[in-house]
Amino acid sequence: MSNSVSPLLSDTPTRRAVAARAVPGLAVGAVVAAAALGLNAWIPTASPLLVAIVAGAAVANTGRLSPRLEPGLAVASRRLLRIGVALLGLQLALSDVLRLGWGVICVVVAVVAFGIAGGLFMGRRLGLSRSQSLLIAGGFSICGAAAAAAVDGVIESDDDELVTSVALVVLFGTAMIPLLPLLAGWIGLAPAQAGMWAGASIHEVAQVVAASGVIGSGALAVAVVVKLGRVLMLAPVLALVSLAERRRTTGATRATRSDDGTDRDGAHVERRGGRPPLVPLFVLGFVALMLVRSSGLVPSAALSLAKVAETALLTVAMFALGTGVRVGALRRVGGRPFALAALTTVWVAAVSLGGILLVT
Repeated sequence: MSNSVSPLLSDTPTRRAVAARAVPGLAVGAVVAAAALGLNAWIPTASPLLVAIVAGAAVANTGRLSPRLEPGLAVASRRLLRIGVALLGLQLALSDVLRLGWGVICVVVAVVAFGIAGGLFMGRRLGLSRSQSLLIAGGFSICGAAAAAAVDGVIESDDDELVTSVALVVLFGTAMIPLLPLLAGWIGLAPAQAGMWAGASIHEVAQVVAASGVIGSGALAVAVVVKLGRVLMLAPVLALVSLAERRRTTGATRATRSDDGTDRDGAHVERRGGRPPLVPLFVLGFVALMLVRSSGLVPSAALSLAKVAETALLTVAMFALGTGVRVGALRRVGGRPFALAALTTVWVAAVSLGGILLVT
């Protein structure tokens, strides 16, 4: 009996020690998030998520990142991020998306589907890994850094691949803020059409708001709703990616195992983390909260609090991810991820523009 009880007795102190090690990193992330949210309250166009990513990268590249912060930053970049993504569901009401009309909804679906397919194809042609291509394609086609990190939660990828994708979202999405309004004016799009184009092609929600604000007030509302339609695609995309990852994992395991359950070298096959779940828990949370919001039963005050909590959690997570953006690492990955990011940005913008001109 003593053998069965002792692990339980030792488990609580171990968990407390792990939690204690996470406190410094989480505390610093919370301070940065508070500062970023304060800046956003003062300057609405300053996205707290993007500010946090830049702050994290600045800290990491000036050599001021203490090793004591790493356990807390790891918690923020995984657990807090997934909770924040799940809370995104409360910002989506199916009725808002349906009011766009089936033509625009089809454009949103096409942007995500063709954006990811095109990104994977171009990534393969450029010689990038499947995981790096999928992170960039998913982030650029859906909702930026949060989508890239959410995809990372259901596939096996290197840390450098995720932070590279996040850095590219910041770089190329920010470049779209002045470029898209200029192009929309040159093409001769109406404000509503330009707003749809911004919502359907720019990576981050905050970047969409900034660009559509440049276009004019008539573009802002439609741009945000179109962008939220792309966010809505996060759940089915993650479910499909997770299913594909499970099949790949099963196929790879069977290919390396012999009849007696060992690999060709005689050792038992083990995979890091095993097979991913069919539908990750945070995706189920996202869908459940979206349905709760769509029911109309949630008071507006509760939605406002949930929005603050979601933004705060994602801001802390983005700071943690930003600390992984090292200039030296970006130099080591070479120009191919940058080329894929540029090509995917152009491809998503072209697909969305063609669709919008077709349905409006």
